Amino acid sequence: MSPLVALVVGLLLGGVVAATVIIRFRTMFGEAPDGVVVPLPEAALARRLVDLMDPAIVVVGVDDAVILANPAARALGIVRGTRLLVPGLLALAHASRTGGSRRGDIRLPRDLVGAGPRLVGVHAVRLESGTVRPPGPVALVLQDITEARRVEAVRRDFVANVGHELKTPVGALTLLAEAIEGAADDPEAVQRFAGRIAVEADRLARLVRELIDLSRLQGGEPLPELVPVEVDRVLGEAVDRTRTAARAKQLEIVLGGQPGLVVRGVESQLVTAVTNLLANAVAYSTGNSRVAVGARARSGFAEIAVTDSGIGIPRADRHRVFERFYRVDQSRASSTGGTGLGLAIVKHVASNHGGSVAVWSEEGLGSTFTLRIPLAGAGAPPVAGPPAVPQERVETERS
Repeated sequence: MSPLVALVVGLLLGGVVAATVIIRFRTMFGEAPDGVVVPLPEAALARRLVDLMDPAIVVVGVDDAVILANPAARALGIVRGTRLLVPGLLALAHASRTGGSRRGDIRLPRDLVGAGPRLVGVHAVRLESGTVRPPGPVALVLQDITEARRVEAVRRDFVANVGHELKTPVGALTLLAEAIEGAADDPEAVQRFAGRIAVEADRLARLVRELIDLSRLQGGEPLPELVPVEVDRVLGEAVDRTRTAARAKQLEIVLGGQPGLVVRGVESQLVTAVTNLLANAVAYSTGNSRVAVGARARSGFAEIAVTDSGIGIPRADRHRVFERFYRVDQSRASSTGGTGLGLAIVKHVASNHGGSVAVWSEEGLGSTFTLRIPLAGAGAPPVAGPPAVPQERVETERS
């Protein structure tokens, strides 16, 4: 038994034994019959401490009636009057009453909590030691572990995905090295295999770099101080980084929108986010078409929109495109060279800046990704000027 639970159990035991004393006092100090103020007795102090504790605590009697429930327990909605509403908690109390201390994870229904289902870790322990007959009350100490379990699952999936993604380029490099060794007498084959090695090495380096970026954005390092950043500089740098890849596919990048916008942020992160959006647009566009990027001020935010006329995203996949390692078409991963992390990085950059990212897309028509970053201060330009994308497209993102 942990020291915290041991303390709680000891205090609860004292509280149950002296329950008749507690009800005589209404606050931290009670009033004696002769009008003299006296401190609360030990049992009342115990009850006061239990009420102030963060873990939810419920004491259940031998008839399954609730003897005590602190505010944290009642906030979970598991107690109504003297009834415990969750059958799983009652079952754990029964098991503890007959067999000693018990632990378990119980999922609380959505309708009780009111904010989605919650998972709680429960420690059930008898408050009376020995072989008392009939068995006495049982204390249930509940700790919300929903977020901890979610983070654990995300971390587990992340490790599995990283392992899978790393195996592809590493395996390819191994096979290509063996191929070069076997073709030592064929200079043309050696040159061809060496070129493939360079491609796979670049893919591996990009994956490692993006994993490091994502780790930093997710809290691995503190967020640098937000300072005024010119959106024009961000867009210009992102276009410069992407122009070579666009020319290789005979694509034109068109830069427009409302000039002079200033946001509060980290310039390097914003450049990375816009570059990723542009690279994504280039990768999924066909030749002899355009990729448009521009910004406008709207409702206190700078909206940076990247529009392409590529293959588009199926409706069923749109809500998942910002997940790590998710690709709409896995068969295109090798041809586009994508790692599946670019849009996840964009999402975390937006979140770290107090903004958001949204997507509008139709198969065969293309896609528009809109990054929204808060404008800097009261001196920001008014909401005016030409929109970066047609009005109906931006509205569709939010429908």
